[in-house]
Formats: sequence, structure tokens, C-alpha cells
Amino acid sequence: MGLATVAEGDKRWWWNRNVIMVLWMMLSVGFCIGLHCHMRTESLRRAEETLTSMCEERARMLQEQFAVSVNHVHALAILVSTFHYQKNPPALDQVTFANYAARTSFERPLLNGVAYAQRVVHAERELFENQQGWMIKTMKREPSPVQDEYAPVIYSQETVSYIEALDMMSGEVLWNQEDRENILRARATGKAVLTRPFRLLESNHLGVVLTFPVYLSGLPADATAEERVKATAGYLGGAFDVESLVENLLHQLAGNREIVVNVYDVTNTSEPLTMYGVHLPDGHMSLSHVSMLDFGDPFRKHQMKCRYRKKPPVSLSSITTPSGIFVICMLVGYIGYAAWSHYDNVKEDFRKMEELKKQAEAADVAKSQFLATVSHEIRTPMNGVLGMLDMLLDTELNLTQKDYAQTAQVCGRALISLINEVLDRAKIEAGKLEIESVPFDLRSILDDVISLFSAKSREKGIELAVYVSDRVPTILIGDPGRFRQIITNLVGNSVKFTERGHVFIQVHLAEHVKMVIDAKTGLNGHVNEVNITSATTVFNTLSGLEVANSRNTCESFKMLLSHGASLSCTIGSGSVPESIADKVTLMVSVEDTGIGIPVHAQDRVFTPFMQADSSTSRNYGGTGIGLSISKKCGKSSGVDMKRSLSEVLPTCFRGMRAILVDRQPVRAAVTKYHLRRLGIITEDVRTINEALYTLSGQNGYLNSSQPGKQPSIFLIEKDSWDPKVDFHIRNQLLQRKEAGHIQDVPKVVLFLTTESDKTRAGSHADNIIVKPLRASSIAICLQQMLGMGKCQNKDIVDNSASLRGLLDGKNILVVDDNKVNLRVAAAALKKYGAKVECVESGKSALSLLQPPHKFDACFMDVQMPEMDGFEATRQLRIMESKANKEDPPDDGSVMAKRHLPILAMTADVIQATYEECAKCGMDGYVSKPYEEAQLYQEVAKFVALQQIPGSS
Repeated sequence: MGLATVAEGDKRWWWNRNVIMVLWMMLSVGFCIGLHCHMRTESLRRAEETLTSMCEERARMLQEQFAVSVNHVHALAILVSTFHYQKNPPALDQVTFANYAARTSFERPLLNGVAYAQRVVHAERELFENQQGWMIKTMKREPSPVQDEYAPVIYSQETVSYIEALDMMSGEVLWNQEDRENILRARATGKAVLTRPFRLLESNHLGVVLTFPVYLSGLPADATAEERVKATAGYLGGAFDVESLVENLLHQLAGNREIVVNVYDVTNTSEPLTMYGVHLPDGHMSLSHVSMLDFGDPFRKHQMKCRYRKKPPVSLSSITTPSGIFVICMLVGYIGYAAWSHYDNVKEDFRKMEELKKQAEAADVAKSQFLATVSHEIRTPMNGVLGMLDMLLDTELNLTQKDYAQTAQVCGRALISLINEVLDRAKIEAGKLEIESVPFDLRSILDDVISLFSAKSREKGIELAVYVSDRVPTILIGDPGRFRQIITNLVGNSVKFTERGHVFIQVHLAEHVKMVIDAKTGLNGHVNEVNITSATTVFNTLSGLEVANSRNTCESFKMLLSHGASLSCTIGSGSVPESIADKVTLMVSVEDTGIGIPVHAQDRVFTPFMQADSSTSRNYGGTGIGLSISKKCGKSSGVDMKRSLSEVLPTCFRGMRAILVDRQPVRAAVTKYHLRRLGIITEDVRTINEALYTLSGQNGYLNSSQPGKQPSIFLIEKDSWDPKVDFHIRNQLLQRKEAGHIQDVPKVVLFLTTESDKTRAGSHADNIIVKPLRASSIAICLQQMLGMGKCQNKDIVDNSASLRGLLDGKNILVVDDNKVNLRVAAAALKKYGAKVECVESGKSALSLLQPPHKFDACFMDVQMPEMDGFEATRQLRIMESKANKEDPPDDGSVMAKRHLPILAMTADVIQATYEECAKCGMDGYVSKPYEEAQLYQEVAKFVALQQIPGSS
């Protein structure tokens, strides 16, 4: 029995706990070591994948940036080919080339300079040197030896002007000793070729020389090498600063400090040439990646080699995880609960380490931020400028102050429009321009346009006027912004190129104009009707000076007025004829007495960045972008009735009568157009005496002295006024009142073109209006002169009351880190009775918006320090969601305080910002600079929605 027990014990010696523990420890240690090696291998694999991704990304971006620079050089080659060889005589010379290269150098920031060398065969050398006035020289400034052909530099940028007249095919060092080979290879292949890297003269950076062939016109795309050589006209060269190119690229990307980048020329694989970085021995780092680079030269080969700056560290999880498992395995056999408890702790530590690892990996991902654009930087202060001007216009101002403030406001909006023009030009090129369909008042827009150029027209002393036919409906549906943009560009050009005379804007129905032109064709002898007085030719136009188009003469204008008189009452009352109610085609003409456009240049002015001739930009300025934007078309995507841009004029002048003294019929019709918009009945005469007879009903003129029919205003143009008239008209009016011909002495208003004319106007005019005329400015002048106060349309008063009733007592929170923007938004909302509270950060907003809170809406700026508007909105939505779960409403509806309407305010106008606003939970969007009407419309939408039961 004892022997059996001993034998059994010998057979189960392995069951001894000490032996099992030793075996368990050995297995655990082996397993943990294997796990550590596996995790270490995976960590190195991920590090290698990350290195590969970063290296490939840098190689791709380097190729793209290099390609952009090559394209600019190619464009310069096309410029030389077009203007030097396709123009007779050539339109390009050294001065033009140097100026153009200098002014466009910002497009080639990595080029030290560019130069053009003309191909000259030996037989033409003497003729060429006589034409140029210098001899072809080598780099040593010696006459170039006799050879088959030469490549002397004839055009060069100022930075490399020292190479002018030097022969690039002399076989000596110019930019590099490979110039001749590059030239021969470039013209045979038709592609840009590069040299081996070398030290640039000024920066001492490593760089390469790019050589581009310039061909004569007519070369087919599949030309042979012989055909290319025969068609070669010259060679364009430029030195690239490769070190700066790579350095700028690396500064733009995340992870720049973690890796070492080297760029090599490996055309000769046995002797690679360093183009960027410090050459390191192959054994310096075991982990590296090589990306091939294609710079467009098939002969030369380049590559980028990336290495980690430091050896990738051992992953923390590859140590802690096996160690944790080993500890767990050791404790499992002895204690149950403690072992499991320890395992849970290790598991939690493992989860936290995984999160930290993901955060560390996410920090290495390149996230380029291109949201801080020039438009953002300009829109933010412009919001404050325009907002403060709105607030200023709400205060008590005299006529001059209000005119200055309104002009500044219009100029500020014009600056915003200029920014949008640049964006529009890009949208047009991409075919992504969208056209709105909203109601708008065309007459109000035209008044705004002439207001924009009022200061310039007064300074030049030219007439600036607008006339809209009564046939044109009061409210149109279209894109008011694009219409304003086109008219502004056209009028701006007319004002710029007109030194005397007038700029006249007319709007008629196209079918009406065609009808009048057809009728005029049968009237022989009425084109360019003129009056000749005392050797001075006076044309029947707005200013009396000649215009280019005969259809804008007085005769044509009278015919348009006579054909439209039958519909003036109907249109003026707000209705539209049935034939034009659905769709109208307008003809807008901008007439001026400026320098004009030659017939051969009329198509070219609509090309981007082109003007009628090269002297235009020097004499008058401009970029040539305005008319290129004006020549565009779009298809409406439907009618959006969300807003109306109609300007409502005062009604207190309706039925009032006036007499207008003006010798020019066209100008008189324009003045009557503005007065008719105010409801003033106007009778026009040519002289002061006729006006006095008309007033008293003498010599057969209509008697206007009956009650209710007597004119109360005398409107006189400046050319009918002189110092003698100043006293004469006042005496005549007083005499007629004493004689009983008139009841009251009418007020005298004088129309002037420039501010300087005020000193010669005399002292008996009751008021002076300086052109250009606008219905709103005339109304303000008459209100002050007649002592009528500020009269307003009843609809406006009722509308303002409804706005106040909708926002009165509402609590609104405005969040913006810019104090000026806070003041603008707060003043706009307080104007309608809202209770506004302002904070300057997202954190402060969250502290005030902890449920429950008192606010009905929130305006949130997007870009703020510490916490931006996106993050603040996300946090608020999370708080609202938790509050709804913990304390849900009884009826199942979403309470107003559980979803606060949030409106984003930012100067960014890109689509990504719109998408981010919707993604984070915002309810609306307003781009800066904004107006009070924009703020109200957005808030009113949310407030009205909250007042509907069951709305969310």
C-alpha cells in the first residue's frame, strides 16, 4: 500500500504546485515575450505606414507646387510667343517684359528670375546684332565665337538683367554648364528640362534651371523632333530655389519636426546629388521610405527620402499589456477575487491607453486649415463699420451729414461687393455661379448705384442721371445682387472714362425699344438732331454734348416717353400689364460722353483683365475684371419669395405741384421722373419768364392760382440761373403775390452739378440740391425746406410696429469676442424692443444657458478664443438633450427652452462653414457684414415658430 502510494506520487510529480507554478511562469513569460515582440512589430509596422503616408503626401504636394511654377513659366513662354512673334511689329520689348515679370513675380515666388533667349542662326547674326544694338557675348563678356546658331538673351527680369546679350549656347557657364544640352533637348522634345542642382548666386541655396522652348505658331501637336527644331523661336529659362520650395512645403504640414526629408537627383544612380537636406549615411536609420518625384523632365530622375528624426519609441502598450497579463496569470492561482479585481484594473488601464494611443495617432494627421481667408479679415471690421453707420443714420442728422453717412455706407457695401467679384470670377470659371430669383425694386437699386458714384461725378462736374420707363414694373423677380453688380461695373467705367458731359442710365422694355426704333426708321432726317447757336454745336442729349449712339438722341427719347405715356398711370399704381406680367425683357443702356471704345476693341473689353488698349490702365487704372463679370448669364432655379428689396418712398408729397425750368428736354424728363415717383405733379418750361407766366396764368399760359392747383415749388437748373436772376425772380414772385396773382410765394430750389457751384448760386434760393438726383435725396431736401418733418409711408409705420410687437420683451443672447460687433448686433435688436445680453466667449455663454434659462434666441460668433461657436453649440445641445431625458415634458412636445434657436455669425462665406454650422446643431447663418434687417429676419423666424403650439 505504501509502495503504491509512492508510485502514484512519483507519477504525479508534475502535479506539484511548485512545478506547475514554475511551468505556468515559464509559459506566461514565453507568452508575454511573444506578445511583446508581436506588438513591437505591429508598432513598427504602423510607424512605417505613417512614414510612408507622410512621405508620399509631401512628394505629391512638392510635385504639385513645382508643376504650378512650371505652368507659370509655360504661360510666360506663350506670352512671348504671342506678343513677340505673332504681332507685327512685336508688342513686347525688354521694358515690358521686365515690368511684367516683376509685377507677376508673386506667381513665381520660387524663381530667382526668368529670361528669354532668341534662337539666331549664324547667317542672321550680323542682322540681329544691328537690330539689337549689341554684340552676342559669352559669359566672360567676350564676343561669342562663330558657331552654327546662338541663343542670346534679349528679355530678362530685373533680378537677372546682367545676363542680357549673353549666349546660352556658348558652351560656357551661364546658370549651369548644361545650358547647351538642355536647350537642344528642350526644343527636340517640346518639354521643360532641368539641370543638375547647383548653388544659386544670391541665396546660395541649391536650385535647378528650367529651360522651356518657345515655338512659332502653327506647330502641330504630333510634330517630330526635326519639325520642332525647325519651328523653335527661342528659349525661356528660370532658376528654381528648390531648398525654399521644400522648406515652405514642410512648414505647411503637421509632423514636420518628426521626420527628416531629403531630396536627391538620382539621374546618375551611382552618384546621387543632394537637392535638399543633409546627406546621411545609409546605416543612420533603418526605417526609411523613398518616394519618386516627377518634375516633368523625362531625362532627369528625382526622389524624396524620408526618415524619422528619432528612432520610433517602444510602444507603451507593448510593455504594459504583457506585464499586466503576466501579473494576472500569477494571481489567478492564489486569490480569486483579488486576481479578478486586479484584472479589471489592468483592463481599464488598457482601455485608457488605447484612447491615448488614438489621440496620439490623430495628432499626427495633417489637417490643413484654410478658413482664415482675406474675405474673413475684411468682413469682420466692415461689419462694425456698416453697423455703426446704420446706428448713425438712426440719429438726428442734417442733410449734409446724412448724405455723407449714406455715401460712406454705400462705399462700404461696394467694398464687400468687390470682394464678392473676385469670388464670382472664380465661380464663373468653374461654372458654379448661381442666380437668385427674389422680388426686388429696380428703381431703388439704380438710385443706390448712382449714389455710389455721386462724389466722383460732382468732383468731375459731369451729369449722372437715371431714368426708368413707366412701362417697367415696380417689382421684378430676379437676382438683385447680380443686377446691381453689372450696372455698377458699367457705370463705374463710364464715370472713369468721362471727363465732361454726362453719364445717363436708361431702362426700357426691350420690345418697346424695338418698336420705337422700327418706327423711327421711317422718319427720315431725325438722326443726331442738333441745334447750332453762336458757332457752338448743342446736341439734344442730357448734357448737350454728342454721344456715339444715335438712338439715344432727344427724338428717340421723346418717342419712348410718348409711347409709354398711356401706361404711366397703370404702372404707377402698382399693376402690371397682362402682356408683361409673367416675364419681361429689359434693355438697360449706359450712355456717356467719354472717350469711347474703338470698334475693334469692343469684344476685348469683356475678356478678364483686358482693356481697350494698353494705355487705358496707365491713364485711368482698373484691372479689367468688371466687364468680364458683367458678360455672364445664368438660369434661374425657381422663385424664392423670402424677401423684397423694394424701397418705399414718402407719401406726403402726393398731389403737390411744381414748375421745372430746364432748357434740355432730356434732362427735364429725368427730373420729372424722380418727382413723379414722389407723387409731385410737375410742369416743365424752358425759361424763367415762362415759369412766371405759368405761375400767374398770363399770356395764354394755364392759370395755376386756383386753390389746390398753385405750384408750391420752383425747380431751376443751373444754366438758367445767374446772379441777376437771383434778385429778379424773388422780386417778381413778391410782386405777383401782392397783385393777387398767387396766394403764396413758392419755394425756389436750385439744381447744381458740383459743390463749387454753390458759391455762385446767390442767396435767394430756398434750397440747393447737388446732383445726381435721387428720389430719396429730393424727399429729404423738400421735407427740410417745407418744414414737414420726417414723413413716412403708412405701411412702414405699421410694419415697424409689428416688428416691435414681435420682438418686444424677447430675451436674446449675443456672443462675440469683438466688442464692436456686439454693439452693432445689440443695437439692431434693441431697436425692436428686444432685451439683449452680450458675452464675449463661448464658455460665458454656456454658463448663462444652463437649463432652465431665460433666453429666447442666441446669436453665436463662430471663431472665438478658448471655445469657438461650434463647440459651444455642441455642448449646449448635449445639455438640452440631458435635460429633456431627465425631465421630459408631459405632452411629449419639445419645450422652447429645451431647443434654443442659435444663429451663427461669421465672416466666412465658404460652403464648408455652412455645413459645419448645420452639423454642430445651429439653426441659421448670417455672414458678416450683416444689416439690421438680416438680424431681425432670422430671429423673427424663430420667435414666430416658438409662438406656434407644438412647434419645435
